[in-house]
Amino acid sequence: MSVSYTATLPVRDQTVLYVSSLLHAERARRGSRKGSRVLTPFKQAIVLLRWFLDGTRVKQLAVDNEIGKSTAYAYLHEGIAVLAAEAPALESALLAAKMAGHSHISIDGTLIETDRCRTPGPTKGVDLWWSGKHASHGGNIQVITAPDGWPLWTSDVRPGREHDTTALREHLEILPALTTWIAENRPTLGDLGYEGEADTITIAFKKPTCGELTEEQKSHNKIHNGKRAIGERGNSLLKTTFKALRNISLCPWRIGPIVAAALVILHIEHDRTT
Repeated sequence: MSVSYTATLPVRDQTVLYVSSLLHAERARRGSRKGSRVLTPFKQAIVLLRWFLDGTRVKQLAVDNEIGKSTAYAYLHEGIAVLAAEAPALESALLAAKMAGHSHISIDGTLIETDRCRTPGPTKGVDLWWSGKHASHGGNIQVITAPDGWPLWTSDVRPGREHDTTALREHLEILPALTTWIAENRPTLGDLGYEGEADTITIAFKKPTCGELTEEQKSHNKIHNGKRAIGERGNSLLKTTFKALRNISLCPWRIGPIVAAALVILHIEHDRTT
């Protein structure tokens, strides 16, 4: 016995229609014949948004739409790829931030937890995706935000065992882009996790061993931490808006496109990119 009920998706009609138009264009690009798909682009868009916003299980999405589980996964992966392709490139995001007049940007890493991995890492006995800091499996995503914490850009994924500085260096496009950004006296703020790249990323002064910070350094830290704390809102905004980002059961290497797709939905829903 099963019970049917009515639910409301917390998203604007314009967002669903936009995602639907992207899916329709993708079907045209692939040459899909009319009527050859079980679901219309509109219904596929709803499936995609339910997964992102509510974290609805794929098995449940399949049952609700009377399709096979493998078909539901195919629709989901297709939608993720289509949305991720719309995500802004880093240089474009920084140029838009400059045109918007942002005085600074913030960068922060976040761990997107996952439960679908057990891969040997370079260190014996340590799993590639295990984060000792968070005591959980997951992928490291670098997020760049506007001064008010609005997420502007997200990176591809790196294994959770990597700290922020290591992950940052693995993304070869980030440091050169940030170097260009700060050249015009626009700082990039970060926490002490980026201590190794203090020439590019502005961090707080670290209390010296057996010493004290000067009053000037304390004042710098107070101002810096106040601004950076607002910038860290971006990670929270992504995870509170999209339940799917709280724990991803798909392949961990897919975390990057998934977060990028979530960023696009967020930008569409709020009609804001910068």
